[in-house]
Amino acid sequence: MNLNLAESEIVQMFRLSTPKGETPNLPTNRSVSRKNRSVRTLDERFIRILKIFKWGSDAEKALEVLMLKVDHRLVREVLKIDVKTNVKIQFFKWAGKRRNFEHDSTTYMALIRCLDEAGQVGEMWKAIQEMVRGTCLISPVDLSEIVKILGKAKMVNKALSIFYQIKGRKSKPTASTYNSIILMLMQEGHHEKVYELYNEMCNEGNCFPDTVTYSALISTLGKLGREDSAIRLFDEMRENGLHPTARVYTTLMEIYFKLGRVENALGLVQEMKEKGCPPTVYTYTAVIKGLGKAQRVEDAYSIFMNMLKEDCQPDVVLMNNVINLLGRAGRLADAIKVFEDMESLHCTPNVVTYNSAIKALFECKAPTSEAVSLFERMKSNGVIPSSFTYSILIDGFCKTNRVEKALLLLEEMDEKGFPPCPAAYCSLINTLGKAKRYEAANELFQELKENCGSSSARVYAVMIKHFGKCGRLTDAVDLFNEMKGLGCSPDVYTYNALMSGMVRGGMIDEAHSLLQTMEENGCVPDLNSHNIILNGFARTGGPQRAMEMLTKMKNSKMKPDAVSYNTVLGCLSRAGMFEEATKLMKEMHLNGFEYDRVTYSSILEAVGKIDEVCAHTTP
Repeated sequence: MNLNLAESEIVQMFRLSTPKGETPNLPTNRSVSRKNRSVRTLDERFIRILKIFKWGSDAEKALEVLMLKVDHRLVREVLKIDVKTNVKIQFFKWAGKRRNFEHDSTTYMALIRCLDEAGQVGEMWKAIQEMVRGTCLISPVDLSEIVKILGKAKMVNKALSIFYQIKGRKSKPTASTYNSIILMLMQEGHHEKVYELYNEMCNEGNCFPDTVTYSALISTLGKLGREDSAIRLFDEMRENGLHPTARVYTTLMEIYFKLGRVENALGLVQEMKEKGCPPTVYTYTAVIKGLGKAQRVEDAYSIFMNMLKEDCQPDVVLMNNVINLLGRAGRLADAIKVFEDMESLHCTPNVVTYNSAIKALFECKAPTSEAVSLFERMKSNGVIPSSFTYSILIDGFCKTNRVEKALLLLEEMDEKGFPPCPAAYCSLINTLGKAKRYEAANELFQELKENCGSSSARVYAVMIKHFGKCGRLTDAVDLFNEMKGLGCSPDVYTYNALMSGMVRGGMIDEAHSLLQTMEENGCVPDLNSHNIILNGFARTGGPQRAMEMLTKMKNSKMKPDAVSYNTVLGCLSRAGMFEEATKLMKEMHLNGFEYDRVTYSSILEAVGKIDEVCAHTTP
């Protein structure tokens, strides 16, 4: 809409009405007003003109009529107006062409923020490039903001490019500027580049790392698995007189726990308190998780109780970790107490909390009715079950031989619109296989494939295992080849399942060959893999091959365990090689292994047969 209106008509059209008894809000010092019209708040009439006429000749005319001087403040004020972004861009370009006016960093930054908020990434990048190529000075603060904006837009390489352009020509970066770049790189997972930036920063000579820098670097090095470097930086930080924050302490604790240096981690908690840096809920969460992984459940629980005494407010993540570790340790009463205390601690249980509590009930072999009751309570409290909730329940019902109930829950999952859960199917298929309901297990397996288009390596492994057990070795091999054809790489459990089936079917050499193939394909065999083949040799290959494999295991990284020794002992006993068996029993005992009942039975059976033979042959 472009109307050619006279000056007086434009002003009259947008005249602000003044109620009777009031005087217009005009500047009292007319000389100041004439000298610097832009000092006033942007005239409401001009805003109305922009909203109706957009940008064009009428808006330009209004600037002249209203005597609004085009300066940096006016540009910044216009860019704040609630009008379309394209109008602001056109005005910005027009202003940049005015005589005696040149955009500075304040107007460019105002436009960049405006374009960022509007999501016009392309125009924003053009404005940043224009600003960098121009003559205006760019402060370290502006550079930090530009980096943050580009990082938020996932334009990491462009942010780095701008950083180096400005750093080289226009601005000396400060620690804060480097931190903006470092934090952006961390968020986007460019961890290696973070350390490069730190080295550049140190080489600047006038820009030294601060607490934020060290915090980011220690976290990054931990993620890169460079724990020793992270610890050295922590020491360097303290040597430089900087005080670690709770976040830095927490990050280093996590590193110590990862390295198994539990006492060092606990020492940091004490140091924090001595230095007047109170541990946060995140600190306590890291400590409780670390102690849980180190199997120091009592210490973790004590830390939790002390935290409550110190009036540190727990959050739901911490409570979930406490319930989880207590449940795994079989301390059901304590786990349920923590769950029930959450309300008084103003901490609302979420889906993970309920999952942890339900899992604890099953793991501690509580009556299944208690798990069902908690599941119903969860739903009545408005907490929506996740697929993992159903998976825990299905697995729990399978382990307590309530297969029909587990199948009903699988149907309920489907009705609720959850995608098929391989873990739930895996539990059911395994339970049906154990009950020798092989066809039912295979039906579920086929159903999972139809609904998902594929299946996980673990589900394939379970189905292959049960095909092998029921003598359907051809089906087991077909499944193994099928999963490879679908691009689903067999894992160690899958190989073990097929090798076990082959050994059952008397295909010892084929199983042994598969063990070698497994290694060639980059899948590292575990102790069970070797014991499966060892069992095959012991059953049909004779004591010589079994002894050879045991010797090979003893000379490799995969040392034999009690199962390995007992397997060979049984083989030697059945072959009547009692002298060799006696030597092996002594060796086994020296290595701290116990003989099992199967071994004793094999030895006694063999001795009985020899006595029987001797009795018949004695004259």
